[in-house]
Amino acid sequence: MSKMFPRIGRRRALQGGTASLLVVGLLLWWLRPWAEEPPGGAITFSTGTRAGVYHEYGELLRTEIDQDMPDLRVRLLTSAGSQENVSDVATGKADFAIAAADAVATYKLDHGANAGRLRGMARLYDDYLQLVVPPDSDIRSVADLRGKRVAIGLPNSGVRLIANGVLKAAGIDPEKDIKPSSDGIDTGPKRLGHGLDAFFWSGGLPTDGLSRLAKKSSSAFRFVPIDVGLIAKLHDQGGATRYYRATKMPESAYPTIQRGDPVPTLAVSNLLVTRSDMDPRLTEWLTRTVIDSRDGIGATVHSAQLVDVRTAIYTDPLQLHRGAQRYYQSVKP
Repeated sequence: MSKMFPRIGRRRALQGGTASLLVVGLLLWWLRPWAEEPPGGAITFSTGTRAGVYHEYGELLRTEIDQDMPDLRVRLLTSAGSQENVSDVATGKADFAIAAADAVATYKLDHGANAGRLRGMARLYDDYLQLVVPPDSDIRSVADLRGKRVAIGLPNSGVRLIANGVLKAAGIDPEKDIKPSSDGIDTGPKRLGHGLDAFFWSGGLPTDGLSRLAKKSSSAFRFVPIDVGLIAKLHDQGGATRYYRATKMPESAYPTIQRGDPVPTLAVSNLLVTRSDMDPRLTEWLTRTVIDSRDGIGATVHSAQLVDVRTAIYTDPLQLHRGAQRYYQSVKP
């Protein structure tokens, strides 16, 4: 055995071990983004309601940020959703947020405070409009909501913005022709059939609040289709409606409920939003973390699997923040 494996002196072994550690250390340093110290400090990230996809995504992203930037403290701020998030970032209440493109466009068109300071970092994934009713409901179309008790989302939420537009496209006045309520995804599923005839929800697929309800029973609820003709009428309203596109909710979203049938509806892109005065280096690092964490976050939030560096740069109606732009230039083939 000694002939096959000659003895190595203690000093020589220590020298070899030190050299190996040095090589490993240099390799790790080189592999770390930009081979520099990560940004530190504290940021506030506005998400959404606790039962929604925004908040779940935000919690998982905070974990990823902690790994990439351990000295950066991230405070998550719950909100009503997109419309509130846009306002919070523009006015400085939050530093970063997720918001649907239609809510961003509406804020700009309405000349919201500091709207010109808003910047995009990444296009993330799409929200799908979901109109939910009890399985035995007589509601088969949006037009059938007339006179019904309908949840249209929290004030300042993206859900309410879309729901009001869709109702108007169907000839329904949201304030007069239905009995509106402000239930969101946190309370809407519980009240369905018990004070609510229907509720609107706009979110990534699947949304945890609906998935939990579907697990209780394969006949817990059903979806009402949003047909192409209605979406065309919605587009006729102009303004931010151009960010809505006709699509189908895939049958895999809620398989026990849909039973192999896709649902006609509309979708709108979600954006990661910040301000023009945000530190470019921090924004560059954060953009990288968002793109690199796609698979990790996507294992839990399935809609996050759609985050793609090739499409992330399309943050219309916002121009890219210069830090995010720097990141995309660094990975350009």
